[in-house]
Amino acid sequence: MKGVPYKRTHSVKHHWLLAVCAFVLLGVPAVASAQGDEIQVYDGGLAPVGVFNLTWHNNYTPDGIKTPEFPGAVTSNKSFNGVTEWAYGVTNWFEAGLYMPLYSHDDTLGWKVDGFKLRTLFAVPNGDTRKFVYGVNVEYSYNAKYWDNKRFTSEVRPIVAWHFDRANFIVNPIVDTRWDGLKNLEFVPSIRADYRVTPRWVAAVEEYADYGLVSDFAPAGQQAHQIFGVVDYSGALDIEAGIGFGLTDASDRLQFKLIVARDLNRRPKP
Repeated sequence: MKGVPYKRTHSVKHHWLLAVCAFVLLGVPAVASAQGDEIQVYDGGLAPVGVFNLTWHNNYTPDGIKTPEFPGAVTSNKSFNGVTEWAYGVTNWFEAGLYMPLYSHDDTLGWKVDGFKLRTLFAVPNGDTRKFVYGVNVEYSYNAKYWDNKRFTSEVRPIVAWHFDRANFIVNPIVDTRWDGLKNLEFVPSIRADYRVTPRWVAAVEEYADYGLVSDFAPAGQQAHQIFGVVDYSGALDIEAGIGFGLTDASDRLQFKLIVARDLNRRPKP
C-alpha cells in the first residue's frame, strides 16, 4: 500500500527517472470519471523485489453527485466502487501492477464489472530512508461503456514527497488523458499530510481535486474538491480508512474509503 513505505535494498543510479517523468508529462496526449475505484495518495513506496502485494480498495458514497457523467454511466450517489490491485516488485526502482476486477454498484445499474488497468510505478530506491522522494506512476485503463465513454484512458501520476522524523508531506500532481491531445489533459491533483502517532498508527489529512482541463480550468464552483480525514494501521495487514467531505457543488458530499493491503509471499509483520 502506497501510504505505508516499504523497506528497500541498495540504491542504483536513478537520475534518469526525472527524464522519464518529464517525457511522460509532455508526451502523453482528459476528463476524469465521476467515479473512482481508488482514493489514495502515492508516496513512492515500492513492493520489495520479488514480492507480490495485494491491495483491496473499496469506497462508498452515501451522498454524492446524482446526475451520471454521461447517459448510461454509473451514478456516484449511493454507489459502491472498488478494485483488487495486484503488484509485483520487479526491481528496487520499478513496480508493475494490475487492477482487476474493477467493480461498482449503484441503484440504477446494479453490480457491474467496469474494466481493468495496468500500472507501472517508477520511484527512487530506498524512499523510506530519504527526506525527498520522487517518482511517476502511469496507468493504462480499459473501460466498460458505463464507466467511461472512452474505451481507453490513462492516468499520469508524478510523485513528490518530503519525509521528516514522524511526518510526511506528499503531492501527486495527476493528469488524466483520453489520448485526444495535450489541450484536453485534465488536472486532478491529490495531496496528503500525515503524522505517525505510534509505530503502528498514522493520522492524515488528504485533499482530492479536479480543476478541469489544464488549458482552461473550470470556474471555482464547478471544480471538485474533497477533504479526507484518514487513519492508517500497519501490522499483519496494512489498513487505511477515511471519510471525505465535498467542498463544492461539483463534489461528492460524503464518501468513505477502506484500503486493505498485504504482501502475499513474505512473512507478515509481527
